[in-house]
Amino acid sequence: MSLETRIEPLGNGMQICVSDSHTFGTDAILLANFAAIKRKDKACDMGTGCGIIPLIWCKGQTNSITAVDIQPAAINQLNESIALNSLEGRIVPVICDLRFLKDVLPFGSYDLVTMNPPYKPVGTGIESLSEAEKIARHEVMCTIDDAVSAAAKLLKFGGRFCMCHRPERLCDIIVSMRQGGIEVKRIRFVTQKADTAPWLVLVEGKRGSKSSVTVEKNLVMFGADSKPTEEFRSMFGDYMDGHQ
Repeated sequence: MSLETRIEPLGNGMQICVSDSHTFGTDAILLANFAAIKRKDKACDMGTGCGIIPLIWCKGQTNSITAVDIQPAAINQLNESIALNSLEGRIVPVICDLRFLKDVLPFGSYDLVTMNPPYKPVGTGIESLSEAEKIARHEVMCTIDDAVSAAAKLLKFGGRFCMCHRPERLCDIIVSMRQGGIEVKRIRFVTQKADTAPWLVLVEGKRGSKSSVTVEKNLVMFGADSKPTEEFRSMFGDYMDGHQ
């Protein structure tokens, strides 16, 4: 472990190696839960960063997860977490540009693909200073279309692609998925409180599915008393208890 990294408890005895460049936020934890991985799913988390989504899944019995990232430092951190938690063989880290997956990962073989992508289009907002932050937060290496195209190649017919994004990009997501042969099936908005506008949208699409979408009730993070709602707390488990 380098001087720039640190170990944090995830709950249930799980630990994760994080750094200022490769850490995680609430959106990744919500996406991991929204994806609702099944025990027998062969899954791939694209743009995995420090590997938070695969690590959350490994709290259960899932045992076939590929974790892809373009940044070697992120994969090094994930390897550290794999060793800390004795997850060798359950999580397989891969350094790769998701735009060039041919001959790297088997196409048409995954039941579930996820991605917590960069939210900001190039040239919008205040661009982060470090290269790692630019890649993670701005669409310099991966656009919505890139993510959808990669997922469409990796998924089996009927396989699921789950992603999170800012609500203002929902139209782009729906159009991109449909053009890529993935039909949006579930949408869920996330709000800070019941009376606030959504800050995040969770989207699930299925490869080759017919048109029909369910908009689920909003996920509300905090009640009127500013305390976490029961549903929100349940997604974090004992990790939340140690970070309040």
